[in-house]
This record gives sequence, C-alpha cells and structure tokens, in this order.
Amino acid sequence: MLLRGEALQTSGLEAAGRIAAATGCRLLCDTFAPRIDRGAGRVTLERIPYFAEQIVEFLGELEQLILVGAKPPVAFFAYPNKPSWCLPPDCKILCLAQDFEDGPEALARLAEDLGQPAKPARLQPLVRPGRPSGKFNAFTIGAAIAHLMPEGAIISDDGATSSGGTLQATVGAPAHTHLALIGGAIGQGLPLAVGAAVACPDRKVICLTGDGSGMYTLQALWTMAREKLDVTTVVFANRSYRILNVELGRVGAGEPGPAALSMLDLSNPTINWAGLGRDLGVEATKAETIEEFIDQFEDAMKGRGPRLIEALI
Repeated sequence: MLLRGEALQTSGLEAAGRIAAATGCRLLCDTFAPRIDRGAGRVTLERIPYFAEQIVEFLGELEQLILVGAKPPVAFFAYPNKPSWCLPPDCKILCLAQDFEDGPEALARLAEDLGQPAKPARLQPLVRPGRPSGKFNAFTIGAAIAHLMPEGAIISDDGATSSGGTLQATVGAPAHTHLALIGGAIGQGLPLAVGAAVACPDRKVICLTGDGSGMYTLQALWTMAREKLDVTTVVFANRSYRILNVELGRVGAGEPGPAALSMLDLSNPTINWAGLGRDLGVEATKAETIEEFIDQFEDAMKGRGPRLIEALI
C-alpha cells in the first residue's frame, strides 16, 4: 500500500497500520512524501528509494499495489539505460483513494470492514542512537540529532545528499513530524522551517539544509531572528552542489570539463555560514568535530530562539 498526503498523518497511519496487521501488507511512502508523522509510537513506513534501479529492486516482488492519495512510482529523471516505470510488469494497481479524496477516511472504513481493533498492532518502539563519537559526517550528525531531539519536534529537511543519515537515525526517535522536499527544487528548507515555527510555536523546529540549497533562501534566517522563532538550523557545508554532481554523472552528459564542474563548486569563494547567520541576527557557530556538534546542538535543544550550526563536513 502506497500512502501520500493526509494518509501519512497520524489518523491515516493508524488506520493503515490496522489494515497491515490484518493483511500483512507493506506500508510504503514516496521518496519525497511532503509530510510524515513518524517516530516512536507511530506506524512504521518503508520509504521508496530515490534512484530508479533501487526502486526496481525494492519493489521487485510486488504483486499488487494499492494507492492512497498517491501515484505509481516512477524514476525522478529519464536516465539513459535505466527504467522509468519501476513496478514489476505483472503488478496489479488498485486505487483506494485519489489525491483529492479523503484518504484517512477511506483507510478507516477499510480497517473497520476488516474487523480490526481501534489501534494498530505494530508501532515503532523508541530506539534512540547512543551518543556518537569518532568520524564527523552526515551519519554521526544524524545520530546526534536523533540522540538529542525532543518529542514533538518538526524536521524541515532540505539536506538532499546529507540528510539521509538523520532520516535513518530518527526512525525510532521520539514522535515527530518530518517535512521533506516535495520535488527537485532545493531551497525550501529554511522558509519551510519559518512557516512551521509560526504555525507551531510550542514545538522545536530543526531545519536540515545544505550550503548549496540554503543559498537560495538565506533571507529566511533574518525572518527567524526578527520573529524570534525557535528554529535550529543545521547547514551541511560540503562546499559543493553534491546532488547536482551526482545527477550530472547519471544523465549521460559525457565527461564534464573544468568549466562545468566549477558551476557546481561552492569553495570559490568559500561561504561563511556562521558569519552569515550572525550578520542576519541568528546565534551561529561552527562545528568541525562530532563532539563540537553535539555540544552545540544540545545547547540549542535546551534553549529557545533561532540558532545555526555550520557543520563542516
């Protein structure tokens, strides 16, 4: 069963969990599902991978797919010698609810017809990673975030290649809401975090962005400072448009030359994100080790107001 939209919020997920308990079906969501209520006490989902060949393998044994506010999964780009249609050829597709229909209500009615109890049987247990040490990379940063984030947090995720470690580590973190990219247009993370903080002032907002994607909308930091919003922004500073480098290598555009590669490089000149944050009124620091990051992130979780941590990975 592939869920999208309101079906991925708590009431829809609970009904889907009841159906899964009755039928043994897998519960899936899109790679870029815009909003998911996830974490401890919530129904666990399998997220469809990003690359076409991974999707084909992930769904390889699927015999039937039921859509709830979703469409059949396809490749994000038309890659040479890679499939665009990623379902097995004999997979039967059924639609329980269109994207303009009430997915949670449709799920609730189906669960009732199946005679399932009011609560789903399979819920995600609380599993926090331990305090990480050693290497400083996207995965240890993700473990640190999952180790320290409070219950009810909202994650605004615009990190593309660098936020996967956080997504992986927070599966069993305290219950939270994950707001993901809704397509290929990077740059939504910072303004989306602003909107989340305005809408839910009692919830801690954690913004994950890259030094490339953040440059599209860095003025949102000024708004965070002006409105004293409780947003902690983590900038993964890898000095590159990493996702664009990956896609350039996959679309069959040949061997890029120095001029093409320079357009995806962010080291000339180097962007000082901590300095930008401070200039825009946000308390900002740099972290070059996992120990520094943990100290800075822990301090941000204990306090209120806008913070920025530039993670030099």
